[in-house]
Amino acid sequence: QVQLVESGGGLVQFGGSLRLSCAASGINFRIYGLDWYRQAPGKQRELVATITAGSKTNYAESVKGRFTISRDNAKNTVYLQMNSLKPEDTAVYYCHAGPYSSSSPPLGQGTQVTVSS
Repeated sequence: QVQLVESGGGLVQFGGSLRLSCAASGINFRIYGLDWYRQAPGKQRELVATITAGSKTNYAESVKGRFTISRDNAKNTVYLQMNSLKPEDTAVYYCHAGPYSSSSPPLGQGTQVTVSS
């Protein structure tokens, strides 16, 4: 059974940076595509970044050029480096392993990111 543990969130000022981590267990990590998505109160869930098993990446337009997704297969961990943060990036961030849809249930507890203006 897949288990994902997100960490690294916090309170940061406008223009600041955070690095999120997601440690996975219970899966053959290296063969999975991985995603980061976010959920803000009153807003639709947004898929922000994906990385394939071959490390091909894709980003939402809203974060392109500011966020970077990466993976370390030796550590079973996926990362999200977030730079130039804006108040509209405030949300709970979740990672996901495997096929993703907007209705996929959270696999971890998420990590809160709050950006103050």
